[in-house]
Amino acid sequence: AIRSGGTLLTNVQGSDSPHQFRRDTDGKLIRFHNNSTSDVGSISVTAAATSYNESSDYRLKSNIQPLSSTVDLVKQLKPCSFDINGINRRGFIAHEVQEVEPIAVTGEKDAVDEEGNPDYQSVDASKLIPLLTKALQEALTEIDALKARVAALES
Repeated sequence: AIRSGGTLLTNVQGSDSPHQFRRDTDGKLIRFHNNSTSDVGSISVTAAATSYNESSDYRLKSNIQPLSSTVDLVKQLKPCSFDINGINRRGFIAHEVQEVEPIAVTGEKDAVDEEGNPDYQSVDASKLIPLLTKALQEALTEIDALKARVAALES
């Protein structure tokens, strides 16, 4: 059903589910836009995989700068184990991530909708990858320097 405002609502029972097909070729299955003429994201498929994509082409970006140290930010992240809907998972608590990397979190802590029901926050863990990558690069550089120092001391 399509609701007012353009909301699409589907209801699944049993093994039936909505299907999106891309016939005969690999490529974008769903494209996302936000009041612009260019994609802000997509879901793409191949014969063997599904990719959830955020637009990242250099032609869309300006003021590109290398990241400075992120080790202190990574140290502030609090990965944890928790149960959600009866399933044990590993991940993060949204409002804790929001304090470190706000772009990785959607929603506000303790928000409620118009009827007073919880409006839950969510985390896009992929937004943490640049922080983790930079921190790992720094750690590897430090490890290499320590190895060289140990080798020099041993010879």
